[in-house]
Amino acid sequence: MAQAFIHGLILAFGLIIPLGVQNVFVFNQGATQPTLLRALPAVITASLCDTILILLAVLGVSVVVLQVSWLAYILYGAGFLFLLYMGWVTWKSAAANPATGEIVRLPAKKQIAFTASVSLLNPHAILDTIGVIGTSSLGYSGMAKWGFTAACILVSYCWFLGLSIVGRRIGSIDRSGKWLALINRISAVIIWGVALYMGGKWLF
Repeated sequence: MAQAFIHGLILAFGLIIPLGVQNVFVFNQGATQPTLLRALPAVITASLCDTILILLAVLGVSVVVLQVSWLAYILYGAGFLFLLYMGWVTWKSAAANPATGEIVRLPAKKQIAFTASVSLLNPHAILDTIGVIGTSSLGYSGMAKWGFTAACILVSYCWFLGLSIVGRRIGSIDRSGKWLALINRISAVIIWGVALYMGGKWLF
């Protein structure tokens, strides 16, 4: 079981570390909210959505998706279009209101809604979770399988909480929002890069 748990930790970290829409949004909420507590709706929602996807993958959804070629084709196509759009939204988003210079802060309901959409409607995240975590879990059974699953879920909670903490630190220094705007643009370029990768999988 210990080996399965360590495998889950390493695999989940490898999947979650690359910058994506979900990571950027959680980081930004940590940076723009007045306290870490105010950013928790985004942190908890992102973690719960990942938990749902991981459980579905481990419970066998990965097998169904991988066996249905047209479904994977649709997911790659949808992922390509979704990430192109989210890259554009990330590029255009500003940390501060250009008219007043005040930091833009989202209320809890909008944080939850946006986080859920970029978590559950992002085909790239779905394919990562189902295709990689779900397939890897097939090598385990019994307690080892649940140890692997628990490790993957634990990484999500720790990662998103850590992102918001780092964001809060940077936000407390960057009062003008200039650094956050730069981070958004760099993130947008990375998101477009992932979109091109998915577009290649979709077309070829």
